[in-house]
Amino acid sequence: MENYTNTIEIITTPEKAYEALTRKIPLWWSEMFNGSSREPDDVFTIQFGDNIHKTFRVKEAVPESRIVWYVVDSLIGLPELKNQTEWIGTTIVWEIEKNENGILLKLTHRGLYPDVECYHICSNGWVQFINSLKLFLETGTGSPFTG
Repeated sequence: MENYTNTIEIITTPEKAYEALTRKIPLWWSEMFNGSSREPDDVFTIQFGDNIHKTFRVKEAVPESRIVWYVVDSLIGLPELKNQTEWIGTTIVWEIEKNENGILLKLTHRGLYPDVECYHICSNGWVQFINSLKLFLETGTGSPFTG
């Protein structure tokens, strides 16, 4: 199966991208953030209102290079989804690569592939929040979920 992958170019430094992915998640993804996302074994939860949450354990945090999150709990409480816990056991991998204009940021969501029921909803969500991350890194202001 083909995992969801998205690579974007961002005019920023590897240091700032790493900082955004480890210390500034509420500024680009969801203001409803709890926990810590800085070091391996840290656990954090993000929410999108009352019916959607995801809890991650940081598996890897290699400064300016790579961050890996494992999904330990998740609920996507949308009535159109039969399996509202599909994210549990999946892995999100962020890879930061310096290039001539800034960085290439590659997101791979292992376990999110076209046969997964929430694929369309979830892949569109990733596009929205990766664009928010890009906006945050290039302008200082992202467009996170605000509750």
